[in-house]
Amino acid sequence: MFTPKRHKLGWRVLARQDTQGIRGQVVVLDNSPVATLHELAGKPVAFANPYGFTGYYLPMDALLRAEINVAPLFSGNQEAAMGQLESGQVAAAGVSDQVMADFARRRQLKYRVLAESKPYFDLAVMASPRISTADGEKVRQAFINMADDPAGLRALQQSAQSLGLSHVRGFVAADDRDYADYRAFFQHTRVPLNE
Repeated sequence: MFTPKRHKLGWRVLARQDTQGIRGQVVVLDNSPVATLHELAGKPVAFANPYGFTGYYLPMDALLRAEINVAPLFSGNQEAAMGQLESGQVAAAGVSDQVMADFARRRQLKYRVLAESKPYFDLAVMASPRISTADGEKVRQAFINMADDPAGLRALQQSAQSLGLSHVRGFVAADDRDYADYRAFFQHTRVPLNE
């Protein structure tokens, strides 16, 4: 929702996941002979899909800024991209740092990071411009209070478990300023936008 075209739709941020943020990474297996981004030139690199921020835009932007052209292979989701890396079908993968760390922990997979972005806040809860300010505030409070409500906490726990996360991630209040770096990224990225 933060590309220039989508920003014009007028959605507003209400809350965000209570984390320090997510980073995009370009990773290789620990035993890979590839030691630098430049060694990936012309090689297949797995990405989840051409729309993912941490799983495509951030890693691909790092490659393009380093003037490295790779053969992108879209796997459908991040775990599939990591599976292709694990099986040796690709030389590297563009991933979210958190998803990669969780995958590697579960699979006892050793990997190395060749490039990593700065952190960006994850998962914005947003409201359409058709939603009133008062109703938006009710939605914001519902998300913020999930961890304090037994049913909400169960939902967060089930989500964490289904994603293989080591702990529950709740929500905190946020607004458009928390995602200004996304808009700045999309204004300056070298990756063609898929809007």
